[in-house]
Amino acid sequence: MRKYFKKLLAVGMATSLAFAGLTGCGSDAAQNVPQDNQEAVEATQEATEAAPAAEATTETAAEEATEAPAAEATTEEVAEDTATDIPIEEKEMKDITPAELVAQIEIGWNLGNSLDAYGASGLASETSWGNPATTKEMIDAVAAKGFNSIRVPVTFGGHMGPAPDYTVDPEWMARVKEVVDYCIEDDLYVLLDSHHEEDWRIPDNDHVDATSEQMAALWTQIAEEFKDYDYHLIFEGMNEPRVKGGQNEWNGGTPEVRKCLDTLNQVFVDTVRATGGNNEYRLLLITSVAGSHVISTIAPLKIPEDDHIAVAIHAYTPYAFTYEDPSANPYDNWDGSHKGDITGVFSDLSRIFLAKGVPVLITEMGAVDKNNEDEVVNWVTEYLSRAKKSGIPCYWWDNGNFDQEGEKFAVFNRNDNTWYREKLVDAMMAVYEEE
Repeated sequence: MRKYFKKLLAVGMATSLAFAGLTGCGSDAAQNVPQDNQEAVEATQEATEAAPAAEATTETAAEEATEAPAAEATTEEVAEDTATDIPIEEKEMKDITPAELVAQIEIGWNLGNSLDAYGASGLASETSWGNPATTKEMIDAVAAKGFNSIRVPVTFGGHMGPAPDYTVDPEWMARVKEVVDYCIEDDLYVLLDSHHEEDWRIPDNDHVDATSEQMAALWTQIAEEFKDYDYHLIFEGMNEPRVKGGQNEWNGGTPEVRKCLDTLNQVFVDTVRATGGNNEYRLLLITSVAGSHVISTIAPLKIPEDDHIAVAIHAYTPYAFTYEDPSANPYDNWDGSHKGDITGVFSDLSRIFLAKGVPVLITEMGAVDKNNEDEVVNWVTEYLSRAKKSGIPCYWWDNGNFDQEGEKFAVFNRNDNTWYREKLVDAMMAVYEEE
């Protein structure tokens, strides 16, 4: 599967813009705090009673899904059909199952804090958080290293006109398309994600109707713009949807929030499908409250009735190791004593989703640099080995920050297309090179 990602790609053009340290995505420790409130207990009990057979087959279902001969054969066939000399608009859209498609994705990288930055108007917003403008050479370097998928987070809210049309600035849409094309031209799988939209995308009873209208307007425009793209382009409807400052913001929200999110997930799916063309078969990613993996939000998550659906989850696990939040009792070393935290997350995802035939992608994961690269290498090997066994692709969150204040998630230097933490990245690749 990886043979066509190993080609040597030209790496060049350096830029010299300074990076200001800024926070990344999913930065609250609460995403990984164990749940002990009554809501969570009830949600867990409901999920357990609803699917006892699925619980019994957690590990076997996940392993069988990743080792099925039929899926492997399809993977190779699709990989061989990929060709760089076919124009994007002429590539064939295959009606393959979500499991077959997800099985082709191994390890991904986030182009964070670039197209999802805000604070400036127009095209200038891409560099407003200190990262240089995205170039084809950057994407070439990431692909040459072995990543076979890139997530492109994009903030659209500040680039949309007023109701009722909510028209996206044509220059902004064209720039998003340009960056997506950089990835597609390298035969990468692309996750196009609507990011940092919390100011208008509010999943509660007071806002859900207005939010639904704006989401439908936005995704109609995105879907129409990319209608002719093939299965390499995947739409991720929402990044960490939640009520900012609300109850259990990062721990599954409330029953009201979860119900409204089910509505918004359905609006996203219905909107994209209504545009027809290749979007009839495009893989769409729905998500939980805040993208969290806690039981109180993933257990009751309503999966739309659709043949091309998967779930996007974020898992900075264990949080005390991957972040530097003092309230989380952080630690810098990885001695295996917290292995159970990782195992628990993947067991829950396997039981609740994979065992029922719903693929999962962890679209954000990672660990900040604490001058402990060897420890992070040990952790990421543990983490990705468990993910690979479960058949869940993972995407490293890279916000471009390595040596400034803030969350130091960067592994790739976008100023000169080199690697800040190459030993770590090599360890990621090693997991997927093993048979």
